[in-house]
Order: sequence, then C-alpha cells, then structure tokens
Amino acid sequence: MIRTLLTAAAALALAAPALAQEAPRPVPKLVVMISADQFSTDLFEQYRPYYRAGLKRLSDGVVFPNGYQSHAATETCPGHSTLMTGDRPARTGIIANSWTTFKGPRPGEIYCAEDESKGTYKDYVPSDLHLRVPTLGERMKARDPNTRTVSIAGKDRAAIMMGGHRMDAIWFWRDGKGYVSTLKVAPPPAVVAANEAARAAIAAPAAPKPLPDFCAGFANAVKVGDKSMGDGRFERPAGQEALWKASPDFDASIAALAARMVADMKLGRGRGTDVLTVGLSANDYVGHRYGTEGSEMCIQVAALDQTVGTLLDALDATGVDYVVGFSADHGGNDLPERERERGVPSAARVDPALAPEALGKRIAGELGWTGGQLLYGSLNGDVWLVPELTGEWRTRVRDAAIAAWHASPQVAEVLTADEVRALPSPTGSPDTWTVAQRQRAAYDAERSGDLFVFLKHGITPIQAGATHGSPWDYDRRVPILFWRKGLAHFEQPLAVETVDIMPSFAALVGLPLKPGDVDGRCLDLDAGAGDSCAPR
Repeated sequence: MIRTLLTAAAALALAAPALAQEAPRPVPKLVVMISADQFSTDLFEQYRPYYRAGLKRLSDGVVFPNGYQSHAATETCPGHSTLMTGDRPARTGIIANSWTTFKGPRPGEIYCAEDESKGTYKDYVPSDLHLRVPTLGERMKARDPNTRTVSIAGKDRAAIMMGGHRMDAIWFWRDGKGYVSTLKVAPPPAVVAANEAARAAIAAPAAPKPLPDFCAGFANAVKVGDKSMGDGRFERPAGQEALWKASPDFDASIAALAARMVADMKLGRGRGTDVLTVGLSANDYVGHRYGTEGSEMCIQVAALDQTVGTLLDALDATGVDYVVGFSADHGGNDLPERERERGVPSAARVDPALAPEALGKRIAGELGWTGGQLLYGSLNGDVWLVPELTGEWRTRVRDAAIAAWHASPQVAEVLTADEVRALPSPTGSPDTWTVAQRQRAAYDAERSGDLFVFLKHGITPIQAGATHGSPWDYDRRVPILFWRKGLAHFEQPLAVETVDIMPSFAALVGLPLKPGDVDGRCLDLDAGAGDSCAPR
C-alpha cells in the first residue's frame, strides 16, 4: 500500500509542471494593435534579414506572413476597418476611402470618416458615423465599463476605424492643425507636447538621413515625369509639412504620442483590460510619393523597425502584461517606371481616357446625351451611373461603358452590381478567391457602385507617384504578427485574413463571440498542444 501511494505521489509530482504549463495564462491588461499603413508582405519579407529592433521582436513572436486584406477595395479606410472589428467591408460598410451618393444631406462624394451633414468634402468634420459594426474595444467596454480605449494615428480614418464609436481618447493628425480629436476635450499635456515638437520639426530644415549599408543597392534614381526619385534621403527645406509626413519623422511623432498617452493614462493599470490602437502612417505617404523600391522606402522601413522598437520599449517600462498585434491596412505597388527598368515590361500608367468621367464624356458625345456627367467613380473600384439615366438610356450607357473598358488591353475585368450581389459571401482561403469574390467581400447594397472596373496586374491608375487599391496580391497581402512576453515563436505560412485579428484578441481577453458575430475566426497563438482560442 505504502509503495503504491509513493508511486502515485511521484507520478503526480511529475505531472504537476505539465498541468501548470497547460493552465490558461492570465488575461492581458493591455491589448495593443499597431498598423503600418501600406506595409505589404513584400516589404516585410524583403527587409526581414535587417530588422534589429521592434520588427525583429515581433518576428520572434507568432508570424502569419500571408495575411490578407481579402477584399478588392485595398484602401486605407476599408483596411483599417477590418483590423479591430473582425468584419470585412461588406459588413463594416466601409467600402472605400470615399463613395458617391445622389441623395442625403450632401449628394456627391462622401468621405468614409466624415459626417456629411456638418461640412464639405474638402473641409469635412471627422466622424465614426459610417462604421456600422463595433470594434473590439467597444465590445470589451460593453462587457466591462472599466475598459478604456485609446486610438492614436497619423490619419483620422485609421484612428476612427480601429478605435470605433466609444473611445476614451482619440488623437490624429490634421493638416495645418496638428493632433486633433473627434471628442470635445482640451488637448492633454501629451498632445500639447507632441504638437509643439511637430511644429518645431516642420519649421526647421531637415538634413539628409543616414543611408544604412543594406540600403545602398536601392539608391538608384528613376525618372518619373519631370522628377527624379529613388535615391533620396528625406532632406527637406523648412516649412514643408507634406514632406515631414512623407518621412520617418511622422511615425516617430505618432509613436511618441502613443507612448506618452500610455504613461499618462496609466493604460493597463486600471481595473479592466484596456485597448490601444496605433496607426503609423508615414509608410503610406512615402510609398505614394517615392514608390516602394528606392532608397526612400528602405530608409523608412529601417526607421519603422526602430520606431516600433521604441514604442515596445515604452510599453515594457510600464511593467504591464500586454499583447501586441501588428499588421497593415493594405500593401502597395512600385512606380511603373522603375518596374519597367527591373524586368516588368507590362507595368504602365493607365490611359487617362479610361477614367469614368472621361469615358462618360466620350459616350455622351457618341450617344447624343446632353444631361451632364454620366459616370462617377474611379478605376480599380466602384463606378456609378448618374440616376437621371433610366430605361433604355441607362442600358445603352452601361453597355457602352462596359464594351469600352473590355476593349482596353489595360482592363482585367468589369463586373456589374447584379453579378456581385448574386454571389454568396466568400469562404475558404482568400488567396484562391476570384476577383468577383474579392469584390463581394467589399459590396454594400446602399453604398457600392453600379459597376466595378479592375485594371490588369501592374497597371497604375494614377498619373504620378505610386499607389494601391487593386484586387491583386501586392495590395491585398500583409503580414500579421502577434507578440506577448513568454509567447513561443512559430510561423504559419498559409493564408489567413486580417479579420482574424480581432477574434484572436477576443479569445485572449475572454470575450465570447457567437458563431456569425464576425467574419473572422480566432487564430490559435499557442505553439504547442494548447489552444489560445479555447473558451476561458
């Protein structure tokens, strides 16, 4: 009997560490979501060997390199709306950065993050009015009023779409005004200091930034129109706010404000779990102005690594148990002029005659229409037929536009709203979806266009700089990274979606989601037999 008891006791002693290891970890006290605007998986992988700071630490966590902004509308507003809601644009209602409406308080172009009843398109009032679903922070706050949500970003649409409707603090950059808020509150000391520092930086000239050794091979000039770029180092004269934003200095300013807000508000040290979202916007401004493959982007990515590291160090200094996610709202493509020099002869800028307004004028002349503009919208996205077109006129104009676009060697596909609406919401791996399924994930019956026109791979829909917005993987594919102290590293190369981020966070904080509550699914962040998605 004694021998049996001793054997049993020894077995329990051996099992105890394993049982303790399998016990669920405490709920983190702070959830942090960082978005780097226009940071594609292509960029993430290209510079991965050179990360030394924040991106290195995140790469040592849980890595999903093939994350997808799975919808076709790969723009800033729709992309950010997926990150903390768990829903695709078809459910968030954020189908694009802007859309056209022919009714309501202000017919015309509507910005995704405005209240159109209170301003003009160019002088708009930032608002969360158009976001139709709750964010993680909202859901957590509804469960526990002690939860605080804070959103800091370089763009209003990034801050609003990640933070949601019920924020305790929201601050974003507004040109000529500095960091401002949608809340009617006086700027706290952190914002006052950030604005003073930013104004001083903008007012002073900036010397060229050092060129890291690994960037030397990217410092090759390319001619784009009458401008030369590709070998720049962010030197700028005094007073150039736009150039300050299109430099690593902008991200450093945003991250410094976020870190100061964490300290001042004592985020993660209250009675509930808090949520912080941070939108780093410089990458997008750099990508648009200089493209993705020159010295400018190389310096920017190296600086992004350092900026993220500085922010993580500030979080470490609080002693708070935090979990951080990192991703992007969309990717981006390089300048077609540089792509042609580097083995992509098909890269080109779109024929301006294909733009909806220009094509509409041509069709009006051919058909004898004298009632004004026929087509509204843009390429690689939604196109609206003016509502005055009815009956046979509507059919003739629609068919003429479709035929003209199909006849162009630069156009990949033209879909009608009826074709897209008839599709079920897409399922399965997002890397296998058709273009029509990608558009279905961004279709909203009230806001979407009558037609959807998509250019071929490598055709840039603007006449200067570089851009995004296509349904192709260089714009859809973004990295998804998670890090928490003690979280074992692993990498999953199969395709996942950015809508999976929110339910993965929800599982960690013990927030239950019923089937169908969101489009995304929880990603198991446990490298072993454990399951971080298991109910707590």
